[in-house]
Amino acid sequence: MGSRSDAPAPAPADGQAASAPATGQIVVLFVGLMLAMFMFSLNQTVLATALPTIVGELNGVDRMLWIQTGFMLASTILMPAYGRLGDQFGRKSFFIAAISIFIGGSFIGFLAPTMDWLIAGRIVQGVGGGGMMILSQAIIASVVPARQRGKYMGIMGSVFAVSSVAGPLIGGWLTEGPGWRWAFLLSLPLGVLAIISTAVFFREDSSTRTGERSVDVIGLALIAVFTSSVVLVSAWGGTQFAWASPEVIGLIAAGVLAAVAFVFVELRVSAPIIPMWLFKDRNFTLASLAGISMSVGMFGVISYMPTYLQMTHELTPANAGLSMIPLMATMLVVGTSVGFLIARTGRYKAYPIAGLFTATVGMILLATLQPDTPVWALMLFLAVFGTGLGLALQQLVLIVQNSFPVRMVGTATASNNYFRQVGGTLGMSLVGTLFTSRLMTNLESGLSAVPGGAGDIGSANSLTPDLVAHLPGPMYDLVVNAYNDALVPLFLWLAPLTLIGGVIACFIEPKPLATTNEPVDTTSLEENGEPAGR
Repeated sequence: MGSRSDAPAPAPADGQAASAPATGQIVVLFVGLMLAMFMFSLNQTVLATALPTIVGELNGVDRMLWIQTGFMLASTILMPAYGRLGDQFGRKSFFIAAISIFIGGSFIGFLAPTMDWLIAGRIVQGVGGGGMMILSQAIIASVVPARQRGKYMGIMGSVFAVSSVAGPLIGGWLTEGPGWRWAFLLSLPLGVLAIISTAVFFREDSSTRTGERSVDVIGLALIAVFTSSVVLVSAWGGTQFAWASPEVIGLIAAGVLAAVAFVFVELRVSAPIIPMWLFKDRNFTLASLAGISMSVGMFGVISYMPTYLQMTHELTPANAGLSMIPLMATMLVVGTSVGFLIARTGRYKAYPIAGLFTATVGMILLATLQPDTPVWALMLFLAVFGTGLGLALQQLVLIVQNSFPVRMVGTATASNNYFRQVGGTLGMSLVGTLFTSRLMTNLESGLSAVPGGAGDIGSANSLTPDLVAHLPGPMYDLVVNAYNDALVPLFLWLAPLTLIGGVIACFIEPKPLATTNEPVDTTSLEENGEPAGR
C-alpha cells in the first residue's frame, strides 16, 4: 500500500446516518458494555494484592502464577471464537452467555477449598471473560462509526486504567477486611446490570451478520492446542522441567504442528476463526505485533508489582493498591483525552508510537527499584509507564477496526485482541515463572545458610507479608532482597519488547477514519471482508 499523510478525515455532514448516535439508548448500552469490560479487566488484577495471602493460606507459592495465567489462557483461547461466532450468528446472545459463564466461575472461586479449585474457578471465569472483552468492543463498533468511536474507545480504555488500580486496591481492602474470597462476588451485581442493559437496549441489526452457518470447530481446537503449548512452555521450561526434557520438547512440537495445521485449515474452511486474509491488511498485522509487545510488558508489571510492594516496602494490601493510582490516573486522563482528540482531528498515528516509546522509558525506570526506593519515586515511575499505555492501548484497536466493514469488525477485533492477550498471557506467565523460580532459589539458598532460619518460618512456600514483617533483622533483609532481586531485573528484560513495538508502529498507514459503519473506503477489502479481487 502506498503511504499517505496523516490528514484528518472530513467531518460527517449534517444528518448523515453515520454521525455518532449518542442517544440515551446508546449511552445506557455503552454503560452496560463498560460494566462488562470492567468485570473482565478488574479480575485480571483484583487478586494481585491478595496473592501473598492466598498462596500462604492454600500453601501454593509454587502454583501462584496459575491463578493469573489460567484466567488469561482461557480467555485468550476463546476470544477469536467469540468474535467469529458473534459475526456469524449475532453478538447479543453470545455476550449475555459469556457474562453468565463468568459469574459461574466467580462462584467456584468464592467457594474454592483448595488451590486447584481456585485455579479451576479462574479458568471458568476466563472462558466467559474472553467473550465479554471482545463482544463489548464489537457491539459498540456496530452502532458507532470509526470517526466518532475514538471517544468511546478512549473511555473504554479508561476502564482498563481504573481497573488496573481499583483491582489491587479492592483486593487489598477485602484481604484485610472480610477476606479475599469476597473479591469473586463483585461480579454478581455488575454482571446482572450488564445483562439487563444489553438485553433491553441493544437492538441488533441482522444485516451486520455474515450469514455463514458453519462453525470452525477444528480451527478452535488447534488454536487451543497452540496457545496452551506456548503458555505451558513459558511456564514450565527451565523450572518444572528442563528445556531439553521430553515434556518441553513435546510441547514445542505440539505448538508448531498445531500452528501449521491451523493455517492449513483456516485457508480452506468457509468460516475460519482467524481468516488468514486479515494479515493482507498492513495495519492489522502491524497493530497486532505492536499490541503483543505492549501487552507482555503491561501484564508483567501490573500482575506482580503489588506483591513486590507488600514484601519489600511493608505496605498493606490496600496501600499497595493505592500505590498503583498514578498508573491508573495517567492511563485514564491520557487515554480519554487522546480519544476525544482523535474524534476531533482524525489524526491517530503518532499516539501509539509515542505511547510505546514512553512505556519503554517507564519499564527502564522500574528496573532501578530497590527496597529503599522512596514510594514517591515508585509512583512517578508508574505514572510514566501509565502515560505510555494510555497513549497506545485503545488506539491500536481503533486502527484495526477502521480497516474492516462492520460485519467483520468482531472477527478483526477478536483476532487482534487474541494476539494481544497471547502477549499478555506470555508476559504474565514468563514474569511469574521467572519471578517464582528466582524467588524460590534465592529464599531456599538464603534460608539454608541461616541456622534454624527455615524452621522459624516453616518454608519459603508459605511466606505471607505479615510473617515477613515480623522476621528478625538479618532474616528480614534476606527475604526482602530475595524478592527484589527476583522481580526487578525482569522489567529491564522486557523493555526491548516495548521499544520494538514502537518501531513497528511507525510503519502503520494513517488511513482516514471512516464516518459510516461500512468503512469500505478505508480498506483494501471487499464488503464481505475478503481481499479485493479474491
